[in-house]
Amino acid sequence: MKAVGYQKSLPIEDANSLLDFEAAKPEPKGRDIRVAVKAISANPVDYKVRKRAAPPAGETKILGFDAAGVVDAVGPDVSLFKPGDEVFYAGSILRQGTNSEFHLVDERIVGQKPRSLSFAQAAALPLTSITAWELLFDRLGAVPGKSLDPRTLLITGGAGGVGSILIQLARRLTGLTVLATATRPESQKWCLDLGAHAVIDHNKPMKEQIDALRLPPVALVASLTYTEQHYKAIAELMAPQGKFGLIDDPPEFTMSVFKGKAISVHWESMFTRSSFQTPDMIAQHHLLNDVADLLDKGVLRTTLDQTFGTINAANLKRAHALLESGKSRGKIVLEGW
Repeated sequence: MKAVGYQKSLPIEDANSLLDFEAAKPEPKGRDIRVAVKAISANPVDYKVRKRAAPPAGETKILGFDAAGVVDAVGPDVSLFKPGDEVFYAGSILRQGTNSEFHLVDERIVGQKPRSLSFAQAAALPLTSITAWELLFDRLGAVPGKSLDPRTLLITGGAGGVGSILIQLARRLTGLTVLATATRPESQKWCLDLGAHAVIDHNKPMKEQIDALRLPPVALVASLTYTEQHYKAIAELMAPQGKFGLIDDPPEFTMSVFKGKAISVHWESMFTRSSFQTPDMIAQHHLLNDVADLLDKGVLRTTLDQTFGTINAANLKRAHALLESGKSRGKIVLEGW
């Protein structure tokens, strides 16, 4: 089968940073399903793994987590899917990735593809939807339902992949006031179009901008990018006894800045359940099915922004380069072989 991978951790500009190659078609065992991959999307975790985790000598690591495709074969213990089912999912960080024609994934982290979306539109959503859902409801404890919630949720980096679906989930499924940050005019408009009540520029003092908006107190924060640059200022503007959630890897982070206000800090990683085979691992199957239902009902919309052509090394290099620049918006998708 065709696949794209890497053998050494190299800058994306290097000719060998990502390689097209042929790999053996994997065989499903246990609760694994084999998916014929139709479309994939690129995420920041892809380039972070490429830059930080070189494969053992002589091996080629296949990257990629998001995928939408058709079940091709199933393991003997599979009960949730059958060949021919259309699915979407984000795979495990411990296994080979989705940048391949066929991919093995545990059925417990797979959802039925939204019927109303194309494979490309669906591939944009799994990893970010799981991350946003778990962050909003499991980590920050937002209350589902449209009853008025007298708090503001601040989302830093609202135009990115996770922010683009988190804005929608918070606006459509809770009574929170949703405040996003973005710097460029086109990114600010993107956030407003997705449902943010207001948008501020995180490259300018945030407290003054928030005070001018006269919003409910900022009690919940989803710090999605550049946490090290913003968390001290955010600690100052947050309401006492709030909750601060983050998903990135800040090189510097001092939790004591939150102590005086008794603000709790929460990490979110959507790979935790699959990496540790937690008893509630199947929650991601149910979560993705719920997201698919909301998409089919028109409550949510895809966060696909750009398609970069077929799945190959050249196009994936372009995707990695744009993600590394920090100037991407929504999600980048590649489709077909």
